[in-house]
Parts: sequence; structure tokens; C-alpha cells
Amino acid sequence: MRKFNVTVNGKSYVVDVEEVSDGASVTPVVTTVASAPAAKPVVGEGTPVKAPMPGLILGLAHKDGDAVKKNDKIIVLEAMKMENDINAPADGVITYAVKKGDNVETGAVLAYIK
Repeated sequence: MRKFNVTVNGKSYVVDVEEVSDGASVTPVVTTVASAPAAKPVVGEGTPVKAPMPGLILGLAHKDGDAVKKNDKIIVLEAMKMENDINAPADGVITYAVKKGDNVETGAVLAYIK
């Protein structure tokens, strides 16, 4: 039995694979699948900016520590093949809790504005 980390659609799984010999070839057979442990949540200060829907982070419009104004675009989130701009809910300094390429669920904290 061998263990592998497999990522499917941005979600990680730990997979046990059993090698079965049928003569000259070896065929892998998946015997169990378990979700990999989730990453630790980022705890920050300030006003949290949460994902309004599940999706993929396509881009961050600023760098950590940049000053942003209320309604500035701060994140581009792809959901259902559409790009959605996530705007700052307040004036302040942004600290991101995600990076480009992350998949997020509804309500996930994307950034903090302090």
C-alpha cells in the first residue's frame, strides 16, 4: 500500500493505492480516499472581507500593506466561469488571507482592512 497526495479541482486528498500484479504489468487500485487536513485559518485584525460565493482567486489588486479606499477593487474571484470584483468595504490598509490560485468557499475570509 502506498500513499499519495492528489489534488482534484483545487481540493487535496490523501489516497492509499494498492499495487496489484497481473503478470508483467502493475495496475494501481484506489482503496480509500480521505480529505487532507485543511490549512490553518489566517487570523487577522480589522474588518474581514469575506467571499460572497465559492470560487477561484484570479488576482489580488494590491500588495499586503497597501492603503485602499472603500469600494476599491481588491480581489478578482472567478465563480461559474465569471470574473467577479470584490471591493473594499472600508478605507484602510489591506492584509490578504488568500493568494492567487486559491479556491475558497462562501464566507471564507479573503482579506482584512485595518
